[in-house]
Amino acid sequence: MSAESSRTGQPWLLLIHQLPPKPAYFRVKIWRRLQGIGAVAVKSTVYALPAGAETQEDLEWLLKEIVEGGGEAIMCEARLLDGLSDAQVRALFDTARNADYDAIADEARDLGRALAADCSEDKRADIRTQLRRLRKRVAAVARIDFFGAGGREPLEVVLDGLEAQAADDTAAGTSKAARTTTRTLQGHVWVTRRDVHVDRIACAWLIRRFIDPEARIRFVAGKGDAPRKGELRFDMFEGEFTHEGDQCSFEVLSARAGLADPALRAIGEIVHDIDLKDNKFGREEAPGIARLISGIAMANRDDDQRIALGATIFDNLYTYFRARQT
Repeated sequence: MSAESSRTGQPWLLLIHQLPPKPAYFRVKIWRRLQGIGAVAVKSTVYALPAGAETQEDLEWLLKEIVEGGGEAIMCEARLLDGLSDAQVRALFDTARNADYDAIADEARDLGRALAADCSEDKRADIRTQLRRLRKRVAAVARIDFFGAGGREPLEVVLDGLEAQAADDTAAGTSKAARTTTRTLQGHVWVTRRDVHVDRIACAWLIRRFIDPEARIRFVAGKGDAPRKGELRFDMFEGEFTHEGDQCSFEVLSARAGLADPALRAIGEIVHDIDLKDNKFGREEAPGIARLISGIAMANRDDDQRIALGATIFDNLYTYFRARQT
């Protein structure tokens, strides 16, 4: 390999270590830590990660742990010159991540078979709980999927399909009697608090995209503002459409409007994870969308402008999730 190619190749971080023969649990612990940060073995005691600030920090902490446990370790940044190629090492990462995705897919297929055998609401509720756990595992694997392994996309399709099949007919705790058709929600002025952020921006998008394209939104100070005739309040204390239980306002509004759409459900899970910060659904998209919305809020003090810019994000998210259903 030429000197020029060595300078332009993929930079790798290598951890070279030697562990004491005992205690055995320490060796298992270090192996699990290596798996957890996504490292792959290029030799029996040499593990690799793509070079980067986060991967370097992960290896620095692990190196410290090895040394404190009586082992030896060094870390270096390297470019491959001969033997293994960059493509071969990337393939090792993809193989490891595909194995992770395949294991989750096997469990998802088991859930599908269980759902086919028993589609009662109790069973579907149990399936939904297990699907949320699988989603969190997918998000954890995706964080160490450095090169975009091919096993993730088909797994997401399987999970999307199962979520649609296991959907709560009463929209996650909202009774059928409480549902309102979109027609009865048209022609109103919608009211919410000023300084809109993710939940209110998402609700405004939902209203204008699926309920009333001509809807006008009025912004108020918040608690204590008396509603006027023909107004509906959202994401406000004592509002008609606001948080219920552990649901954010977007989830409540879409359920009460009878909008049973898997793509909207996915967006609702993202909004929920950002707004309530409980990682209930473990949506991997949440941190990125949160930063985009925060950037919009920082750059724009005008609430109408925030909603207009946020609508572009949610329009594109909706298109993405709809395309994955086909």
